[in-house]
Amino acid sequence: MSVLPCSTRQRRRWSVVIAVAGVALLAGCSTTPGGSVASTAAVGSGSASSGAKIAVVTAENFWGSLAAQLGGDHVQVTSVIDNPDADPHDYEPTAADATTMAAARLAIVNGAGYDAWAGKLIDANPVAGRVVLTVGDLVGVKAGGNPHRWYSPTDVRAVIDKITEDYGRLDPASAAAFGTLHEQVITGALKDYFALVETIKTTYAGTQISASESIVTPLAQATGLTMLTPASFLAAISEGTDPTAADKATIDAQLTGKQVKVYVYNRQNATPDVQRQVEEAKAAGIPVVTVTETLTPAGASFRDWQVAQLRALVAALHQATGR
Repeated sequence: MSVLPCSTRQRRRWSVVIAVAGVALLAGCSTTPGGSVASTAAVGSGSASSGAKIAVVTAENFWGSLAAQLGGDHVQVTSVIDNPDADPHDYEPTAADATTMAAARLAIVNGAGYDAWAGKLIDANPVAGRVVLTVGDLVGVKAGGNPHRWYSPTDVRAVIDKITEDYGRLDPASAAAFGTLHEQVITGALKDYFALVETIKTTYAGTQISASESIVTPLAQATGLTMLTPASFLAAISEGTDPTAADKATIDAQLTGKQVKVYVYNRQNATPDVQRQVEEAKAAGIPVVTVTETLTPAGASFRDWQVAQLRALVAALHQATGR
């Protein structure tokens, strides 16, 4: 599921999208008396002087959900990927996506090689005054590292703090309101999310688990769970490449030999190898927990989605360990 070099068809598609993006950009610009181009999209769109809502565009809906909660009535959030069936890794943006991105006062993308298409849309629309938050850059994860930062509670908190900071920059008159919303999200909406992470850490740290791909790794690291699955296998499934026979044999032995307590897999990326491992885990009596790449079901909030998954993980760990 890595971002592969574009095919001829994809390059042509990108040419069309970028051309439309340029038209969208020019449509939102006016020429000053001196002949320079001033972006009308960046003037007054969500500014304190106009009283309008801040136009926020996120590449993925998991960041969009948090952005909406943190902005309340002061923002209008649009997520490009808002469908559980869409794959953010190799999503092909549309002309409408380019137009949407051109209007953003705040653009939030995951980065770290996960959604290169979003960066291309932003680069094609250099709107003056727009703020771009790239999560990978914020938390220090470059392309080639694990991009699934929304499964790292520490990184989620860093993104929450940065979004609030950016809102205050774009609409200083509403800074106090953004501060209040920030506290409500941390101590209210996400209270049980952070509490469940701490419960896993304090009760089950050191428990050996297996997983289908690297999406689970940031959570395992945050909670102290011991990941036995070879890192090369986790990366291969995440990137859509073939895992080695040696890695598959290692995991088969771990599951059939009950070396792990819980098996976690991304049901949005269940390859034949993963499906076989799920069946092996079930046959061995190992509890199986599912996670997903994007908000599930459609329309769920970040809190509801993550809390449901964490509760399922806690239940599986309890079943496996008796703790």
